Amino acid sequence: MPLIRLLAVCGLAASAVLPAAEEARWYKGNLHTHTYWSDGDDFPEMVADWYKSRGYDFLALSDHNIIADHDKWLKVHKSKTGAVALDKYLSRFGKAWVVARGEGEQKEVRLRTLAEIKPKLEESGRFLLIPSEEITDKNVHVNATNIRELILPDKSLDTTTSPQIIKALQHAFDAVHAQRVRTGVPMFAHLNHPNFKWAITAEELMQIDHEQFFEVYNGHPTVNNPGDELHAGTERVWDIVLAERLGHLGKPVMYGLATDDSHNYHTESPKASLSGRGWVMVKAKELSADALIAAMEKGDFYASTGVAFKALQVGAGRIALEVKAEAGVEYVIEFIGTRRGYDRKTVAVKAADGSEPRVTRKYSADVGAVLATVKGPKAEYVLKGDELYVRARVTSTKPMKSSPLGGEVEMAWTQPLVR
Repeated sequence: MPLIRLLAVCGLAASAVLPAAEEARWYKGNLHTHTYWSDGDDFPEMVADWYKSRGYDFLALSDHNIIADHDKWLKVHKSKTGAVALDKYLSRFGKAWVVARGEGEQKEVRLRTLAEIKPKLEESGRFLLIPSEEITDKNVHVNATNIRELILPDKSLDTTTSPQIIKALQHAFDAVHAQRVRTGVPMFAHLNHPNFKWAITAEELMQIDHEQFFEVYNGHPTVNNPGDELHAGTERVWDIVLAERLGHLGKPVMYGLATDDSHNYHTESPKASLSGRGWVMVKAKELSADALIAAMEKGDFYASTGVAFKALQVGAGRIALEVKAEAGVEYVIEFIGTRRGYDRKTVAVKAADGSEPRVTRKYSADVGAVLATVKGPKAEYVLKGDELYVRARVTSTKPMKSSPLGGEVEMAWTQPLVR
């Protein structure tokens, strides 16, 4: 006899006995963070504790060309913040946890591995640490989320020319993809801060295979998110890449992340690379790396520097959102997209001396056009049918708590809706 009928015969409501369908919820996380394992200035437990204590649900520790899985010792006196960091470390975790050797200028502290840190700080359904690495080759930086084995860049490449930059990027993305296929572990790579030292142009990024994520916002003060008179900002790069990949290159959608890229933990100077500036909100069924990655690969997340959503629906031909509005704060919601048949003409950017530097070309206003604007915390856009994609950007009047550039306001970005 079917279970539901049997329950009815027994006089029981099926809903009282059958488990409720698993519902997805929003999880807050940062996917780009540094520690003493590379060029950050604090112990990994201290960094993770900062995020956990401030309500983050997950964190990826992504140090340069290294995975925290082996013995590594920090010479305390060689770090500018070493003495201060050690005092804080001892105060928070105690002498029984801190492994040290030597005295004076010879004093060293062993950096705990991720395998040691996870049981100390993780809580099921509350806080998750995800293994990561920043695959770094000069100015070409690619993060690998949920990586299992170290991946090194191809140092034979000269990453000052476009063909070599494309090869360096493809090497990293191919290596992550190959590791995923071989191990069966869900993982993905994303491009970090394309405007850091003006490293990556839209034309280079749009060509990369196995690539669906990049940083539209990075909280480091030197990454040039807005661009300048010669260089396209990261949002402009996003629209160009989306239009070309979806309209002509036959490649998948590109999703936008916001990250901290934090390095500095003993100062509050906005000129430093601080925590808490950019994050992702992922709608997943559980707090696990597998569930988070599956959700992100479907575009079930948004990027933020402070704006939070009360409701968000992206799919079935519409984007509908409502901001968690704060008293005294105003909001502008813009729906941005590119329509099929857009003007593909481009113009080379010329420097003051007439030369043409290696920068993103200028594209027509058809690319990344503002299709609708709503003032207020709630809006909806229904696809007309000729859009390649549409995404939403929310801009508030609330200043960021720690703007690396000064004058920035809190924002949020939905992922592109593709017909």
